[in-house]
Amino acid sequence: MNKDENVRILDFLPRGKSEVPPHKRKPIVQAVGDMYFSLLEMVPRSDVSFEIGDSVYIGEGVRDKIDHIERRIKYEWLTPTAKTELKIILVDIVRNQEERFIKFYNTAGTISTRLHKLEILPRIGKRHRQDILSERQIELFKSFEDMHARMKNIPDPVKVIADKILEEIKRESKYYLFVPFIREETKSRHKW
Repeated sequence: MNKDENVRILDFLPRGKSEVPPHKRKPIVQAVGDMYFSLLEMVPRSDVSFEIGDSVYIGEGVRDKIDHIERRIKYEWLTPTAKTELKIILVDIVRNQEERFIKFYNTAGTISTRLHKLEILPRIGKRHRQDILSERQIELFKSFEDMHARMKNIPDPVKVIADKILEEIKRESKYYLFVPFIREETKSRHKW
């Protein structure tokens, strides 16, 4: 299974979740991975606090802010704050990984003889798909700014990717381009 090495903080509950009995509460951090977009609940080290949007290392080796990863979670299990922040943070992740996502726009191919990967992006239909394909044939896109300058009528390419990632995180997609599809997610603790 693909594991994220860095996450972005969506919510920090220093006193734990209110639905947990008081004697079992512990501080909880909810976060999204910045590569595979895993939603995780983690227990922070003591005396560490977080700001929403902070980037935190959770890979192999020494973790200075996270004691352990409690579990992988579903979108529905996020706090209301985490759900609100997720879209904003996904836009930020896409902007920060511009090269990765511009490469997608430059290389995306077909899924089948009748469907192109670009067409399954939110707000990108056959007309926008054709515009993107025509422009990238002339010259590959260098950046989101270059893309937007060359095709003024298409939706914001950053938000389009962020919306697709959110759709995949929510498991509302037939096709998965950015989030590995996991058939069975459980409440059990995962070893990371």
